[in-house]
Amino acid sequence: MKHHKNIILKTENLSIGYQDKKAQNIVASNIDITIEKGKLVTVLGKNGIGKSTLLRTVSKVQKALKGEVFINQKNIENFTNKELSTVLSLVLTERLPESQITVFELIALGRQPYTNWIDKLSENDLEKINWAIDQTEIYHLKEKFFYELSDGQLQRVLIARALAQDTDLIILDEPTAHLDLHHTIKIFDLLQKLINKTSKTIILSSHEVNLSIKFADEIILFTDEKIHTGTPLYLMETGAFDNLFPSDIVNFNRKLEQFIINKP
Repeated sequence: MKHHKNIILKTENLSIGYQDKKAQNIVASNIDITIEKGKLVTVLGKNGIGKSTLLRTVSKVQKALKGEVFINQKNIENFTNKELSTVLSLVLTERLPESQITVFELIALGRQPYTNWIDKLSENDLEKINWAIDQTEIYHLKEKFFYELSDGQLQRVLIARALAQDTDLIILDEPTAHLDLHHTIKIFDLLQKLINKTSKTIILSSHEVNLSIKFADEIILFTDEKIHTGTPLYLMETGAFDNLFPSDIVNFNRKLEQFIINKP
């Protein structure tokens, strides 16, 4: 049984999707999720099934169609935007606008909930920024302009900005979408190390099923039939992965704990 005080995110009877003038487009419904502090949680499922919509809804970027979202036992609707930005940091997949901003300045933007001006950073702000740079091992990049970075470097910088924001909960929407396998593994490894060092909670959407099984503490798995939640081992034992993809292409091998491509 999960201790009430350790629950950072909870949804009750949540329906997610989009509302237009004529009707609701429900992407998924009856979502009941409970996530404890200090966990690495991945949201998995095929394209268009609702992963990003869920993350955008629980972070108040878009409105729930039904049900409730709680962060630290407080209904998300009762947070002002500024209050929310002190408990939740969000890294979306949108490309950053062109500007002459340096890596240090970009990370410093994570302190905006606490200060309005980049040139009026307190000693505490600078400590948080330098700590975030140290945790993500990007000290050598801090004077570069962000447009000079590779995709893998930029992801580390955006994670550092979220760390500098110093929130209990960090939500990442497909942080490895543009990365090769080597840099994808490095990001998963970084996130796991950050959990161990900081006890923050990190939730990310991903297509990396095999890596999620290796690195994640818990998985939220969207399938056509339902949403499964639990540890990787629990989801493997209950067969949740078995029908995730068409069986003529790949099969889940429980012994190897990964998906295997079917040879023609």
